[in-house]
Amino acid sequence: MGCSQFSGGGAGTFWPALPQPEVDAIIKAALDGGISWFDTAEGYGAGRSERSLAAGLSRAGKTPGDVTVSTKWTPLGRTARSIERTIGDRTTNLAPFPVDLHQIHTGYGSLSSIRAQMRAMAHLVDAGQIRSVGVSNFSARQMKIAHKELAKHGIPLAGNQVQINLLHRKIETNGVLETARELGITLIAYVPLRSGMLTGKLHANPSLVATLPRMRRTMTGISAESLDRTAPLIDELRKIADAHQATIGQIALAWLITYYGDTVVATPGASKPHHAEEAAKAMQITLSDEDTGRLADLSTTVIR
Repeated sequence: MGCSQFSGGGAGTFWPALPQPEVDAIIKAALDGGISWFDTAEGYGAGRSERSLAAGLSRAGKTPGDVTVSTKWTPLGRTARSIERTIGDRTTNLAPFPVDLHQIHTGYGSLSSIRAQMRAMAHLVDAGQIRSVGVSNFSARQMKIAHKELAKHGIPLAGNQVQINLLHRKIETNGVLETARELGITLIAYVPLRSGMLTGKLHANPSLVATLPRMRRTMTGISAESLDRTAPLIDELRKIADAHQATIGQIALAWLITYYGDTVVATPGASKPHHAEEAAKAMQITLSDEDTGRLADLSTTVIR
């Protein structure tokens, strides 16, 4: 489960503020549904998401080792030295849970090279301060650089977190999917439901678009035009969902974790407990090759 929604709200964010009791309920629903990996970041509310996640996991009775926790370092305007200088903030915010996966949040904006960033991450692994290394929003070329540098230290590049969903399939054409499979790197799909567009709720009630934070609408392209254009895909998702006694969002998630095989995992967010419960149930759905192929073909006709 992605945890950017625990960032505390405020101007320029995707999500409204969530009180801690609501966060606790969301985390408990996710755990009850079988979700055991939670992904956050330094940049999600300047550490607020990390602290809320740790508090929620603790209140749910979880202890270190019960769950997997990943976070990210923000590279913008910083050098690789910052990775080691700020790891104490990450571990303090997430205490008592360790950093199982530490990721570079983006491939651009750092004052240091990717090689230097990977060396800093390797130092943290060697010191036992993190368990594994990942990246986010890295191109195929950047993945290869990071993988090669980590290999010098005997450390694999565990994952690259990028946007993947039925309305965003650039990994298939920009070399990221091919590189991930070649090097054994997991792709971690963020916004797997395209910020709500692939749930069908906005299509059923377009007036909800106006209630979404402006940044969320702008960055994900949610508009009346995009709802009209993607309606055929939503209609097909609904047909398959009815056949499986599932929701549209569950089918969209099931497609994502089926179509790309073991290479792709999904990190759906949840701003309400029932969102987490619904997402978890997607793991129980088995789509046929015909279903996944039909959705894949249709999605190519509505992606812009």
